[in-house]
Amino acid sequence: MTTTTQAAATRPAATVVVVSTAGFLASLDLFIVNIAFPEIRQTFGAADFGAMSWILNTYTLVFAAFMNPAGRLGDRYGHRRIFLCGLVVFTLGSAACGLSGSFVMLVAARAVQALGAAMLMPSSLALLLAAVPAARRAVAVSTWSAVAAMAAALGPPVGGFLVELSWRWIFFVNVPVGLLALVAGLVVLAKTRATGCGIPDLFGALSLIAGVGALVWALIELPVTGWHAPTVLLATIGAGCAMALAVWRSLRHPSPAVDLAAVRVLPMWSSCLALLMFSAAHGAMLLGGVMLLTTVWGMPPAVAGLCLAPGPIVVVVVSLTLAGRLIDKVGIAVVAATGAALYVVGIGIWLCTIGPVPDYFTDYLPAQLFTGAGVGLVMPSLSAVTGVALPSYRWGAGSAVTNTARQLGMVLGTTALTMIYQPGIDLAAVRRGWAFVAVAAGGAAVIAAGLALRWKGATDESRMPAEVQCVSGMAD
Repeated sequence: MTTTTQAAATRPAATVVVVSTAGFLASLDLFIVNIAFPEIRQTFGAADFGAMSWILNTYTLVFAAFMNPAGRLGDRYGHRRIFLCGLVVFTLGSAACGLSGSFVMLVAARAVQALGAAMLMPSSLALLLAAVPAARRAVAVSTWSAVAAMAAALGPPVGGFLVELSWRWIFFVNVPVGLLALVAGLVVLAKTRATGCGIPDLFGALSLIAGVGALVWALIELPVTGWHAPTVLLATIGAGCAMALAVWRSLRHPSPAVDLAAVRVLPMWSSCLALLMFSAAHGAMLLGGVMLLTTVWGMPPAVAGLCLAPGPIVVVVVSLTLAGRLIDKVGIAVVAATGAALYVVGIGIWLCTIGPVPDYFTDYLPAQLFTGAGVGLVMPSLSAVTGVALPSYRWGAGSAVTNTARQLGMVLGTTALTMIYQPGIDLAAVRRGWAFVAVAAGGAAVIAAGLALRWKGATDESRMPAEVQCVSGMAD
């Protein structure tokens, strides 16, 4: 080990700060973009809400599809190397988004951003888990999640004010943060062991993108054209074939796009399913909140951004002060089930109180305390499953699977809301969207509760599938 690596290895706190920046960067633009939807739509003349949804869906879809291959690359070549490369790609993609001269160019630049984010996220969690002692991992993961949640808190108000200058600044703001994180990462981050598990299946990842992308397109078009439209039928058939191909290759490829072996471990598949459903609910709620405040209630972006901030602030507080302690005391699954249930309570409050006349402090704000607390409990707890359920040399691939489920959930949630909003965005549509959110979050609560009954939070490595027990390789 070099002197630089040894120095970095003795600074877990600095490592947590640097890798948490990845979560901040990857999350910031998602929440800022929500608030900038009306201005971007006006600039490029996108006629319908379905077209605009691709600004979000392209990012989350590419992010999800390349998360696992990026995690595999980190396992093979070292997470420090992949993390730093991801910072470079993400920063360049952000600059390209801000300079976009057309809607198509903006969507393409969002794909570049997402590729960088996919390289950042699994390696950031793997670097964190490797740098922090086992007894402090729950708190460290809570901090990592809280920083990402802080991006959610800062996104709406900062984005609202930046949009007053130009929507392009919501992307340019990532550039200095990315450059600072890159310099700090070169100094602080330690090299990690490489497993030698093979080159990841990039073709399988592209098949996953094609399959989910075609399905999303078909679902967005469905309310407009109906099932009998030839384009919708062809897109649906193509989606099924492409996703089947991705699964087939993942079952046979030595380094698959989706680590199905890791998912077969009980805590992993249960937590991934719960996270997918909860993320679908959360993604739909985030976009639905923006549409309610800006379209139904007619608030300007700067005011709407401030109104959306309390919920994410609660996420940060709960993640930092409660989540880690509760996980240590009652277990991961119990905390996740409780958080999802609180989230459903918050959505239920909105369904009972929100009306056509704006009344933020009475009708909207109280429920944010419940939804924020729910996210603050669910995200850290389900993110911590990887560090408990899988051996250390599988953390990169395991965290990639977890984050893939999270991002696919966001895509599906945004798509579901787009379908609901296609006829028009009014209070009735907002209520239908919240009903979907409540059902999805309730499903996540049921799955997490079932996991709590069957899993006590510790996994014996000898009981894992043989594919998961990949033999460690050389150090990078």
